[in-house]
Amino acid sequence: MATIPSSAKSSTQNQFVGKLSQLPWWLIIIILAGLVLFYNFLSNETYVAILSRLRSGIVLTIVVSLVSYAIALVIGLIVGLGRVSKNPIIYNLATLYVQIVRGVPMLVLIFYIALVLIPPILQLLGVRPGTFDFSFRAVIALAVAYGGFEAETFRAGIQSIGRGQMEAARSLGMSYPQAMRYIILPQAVRRILPPLGNDFISIMKDSSLVSVLGVNDITNIARLYASKYFHYPETYNTLAFMYLAMTLILSLIVKAIENRLAKSSQ
Repeated sequence: MATIPSSAKSSTQNQFVGKLSQLPWWLIIIILAGLVLFYNFLSNETYVAILSRLRSGIVLTIVVSLVSYAIALVIGLIVGLGRVSKNPIIYNLATLYVQIVRGVPMLVLIFYIALVLIPPILQLLGVRPGTFDFSFRAVIALAVAYGGFEAETFRAGIQSIGRGQMEAARSLGMSYPQAMRYIILPQAVRRILPPLGNDFISIMKDSSLVSVLGVNDITNIARLYASKYFHYPETYNTLAFMYLAMTLILSLIVKAIENRLAKSSQ
């Protein structure tokens, strides 16, 4: 009876080990943990009650994240253009904003913007204090805080485009704003799409910080529920899994965008 050479056995074992090492074990572990939690959601009354309670905060969490990110993109684009401006006043004002935002902790920024800056601004505009609730303040605070990070992303994208393209656009008769709008920014945005996607994932996670303002997002609802019924492990297991599920889905979307951009650029 023919025997398999030891070298062939070793090669087969190495290939098997190599395939095992290439498996996304981190994703498998997350899926298994999710299945355990999903089973608890179906069979454990405590988890069922927690999930039904937290579900009401998901919409607010997503809305706060989306609106804050949209405003942060606008702020980031404007400040990013200021960061590459040759006007010293515009450049220094933009740089001052970026340095302050990046040098102060996110939680401190949220407190300061929501409780120190916004009230006098509303009073100056003649708006009654109770017109806008803390959800509005939380959105503005998160947007202003993230605007500095988006500004640096836009600045890096703009500066990654060769100077020759701006010079060529100007030589064709375009003004600086026209060249920036039609030539530079479309290419820069294409290059910074993956970082912008990662920033949205970050703002989704950091939206949990607005719970300190009493906004009824899923983090604040979970905190109140756990302190009332003392179901700390069950509540925070559910909360962590909900954030993990949302960020994991977004991460896969961003990865797909990166792969598509890489293929189209080849």
